[in-house]
Amino acid sequence: GMGEGRHRGAWKAQTGARQQQQQQQQQNQQQQQQRQKQQQNRQQQQQQNQQQQQQSAVTSSEHIQTAAGSSSTGHQQQQQQQQH
Repeated sequence: GMGEGRHRGAWKAQTGARQQQQQQQQQNQQQQQQRQKQQQNRQQQQQQNQQQQQQSAVTSSEHIQTAAGSSSTGHQQQQQQQQH
């Protein structure tokens, strides 16, 4: 009887230790996942910043093109009127 009791006690202690290790591993994995999410968020923010910068560059070049386009079309219209 004494031997069995000791055996069970040792087995419980081992299983208890195993459960703690598993919990710690799960916590570590969760922390890593959270870190990855944070990194993804940072990357998304960086991408958004880059997109905003690109958009601002495009709008400025578009303004130049439209200004040049309107001036050139103005000349063309004048020429056509003169020809007629």
